[in-house]
Amino acid sequence: MMTKLDRRNRIKYRVRNKITGTKGCPRMSVFRSNKQIYVQIIDDLKGETLASASSLGMEPMPKKEQAAKVGELIAKRAQEAGITTVVFDRNGYLYHGRVKEVADAARNGGLKF
Repeated sequence: MMTKLDRRNRIKYRVRNKITGTKGCPRMSVFRSNKQIYVQIIDDLKGETLASASSLGMEPMPKKEQAAKVGELIAKRAQEAGITTVVFDRNGYLYHGRVKEVADAARNGGLKF
């Protein structure tokens, strides 16, 4: 029997085979835990993180609002680093809930997917 983690890992590797981040169009990867959400903008060719944001240290609020604030923050930090276009990597999670909030807030902040 396949667990949720096994299913997520299969999806994650299937998607990762199709998308890669370059200097001109890096990969925006989302990781969500039970309490926090983390976003990184990664150049896969060099293997370095260009910008990152997380909900660590934010004041307590509902998780969807937290995700939206992280999306706005990553958009701001990406523009400071000179990044306007990214490839979205949902990391095996469903495009729903907090993952969708991060993506929508990043789009509203000026990032193009």
